[in-house]
Amino acid sequence: MSIEGIYDDANIFAKIVRGEAPAVKVHETESVIAFMDIFPQSTGHVLVIPKAGAARNIFDIEPAALSDLMHVVQRVAKAARAALQPDGVIVLQANGQAAGQTVYHLHFHVIPCWAGQPLKGHGHGEMAAIDDLRKLAETIAASLED
Repeated sequence: MSIEGIYDDANIFAKIVRGEAPAVKVHETESVIAFMDIFPQSTGHVLVIPKAGAARNIFDIEPAALSDLMHVVQRVAKAARAALQPDGVIVLQANGQAAGQTVYHLHFHVIPCWAGQPLKGHGHGEMAAIDDLRKLAETIAASLED
């Protein structure tokens, strides 16, 4: 899919926002949800999405909503760093199929990284065990700062 297009409210992230699909939540505000990636590229991989609107990518979101979203992205990245002590943290946001976007609802990836430990491919890793994701979510959430 290209960068341009019509928002499909049947996408998995829209379903998570509406409570129609499950998610292991790390944090939630009035406008943003952060939850564990079910196909993580590394331990502690979190997705952060806006709740409102029909933003397929970064080009479709209002600046104020993007500001709220980025505030949560930063908080989650800091919490993952504090909780998991990685050697680095990737914050990734892709726009369009050519850039690697697979779900057309604006989202940011927060991916902890460790030296010598390669990342699993985006969308190619194995499905994580829900109990493991719940434990990680609790660990990261406990390190969230205001």
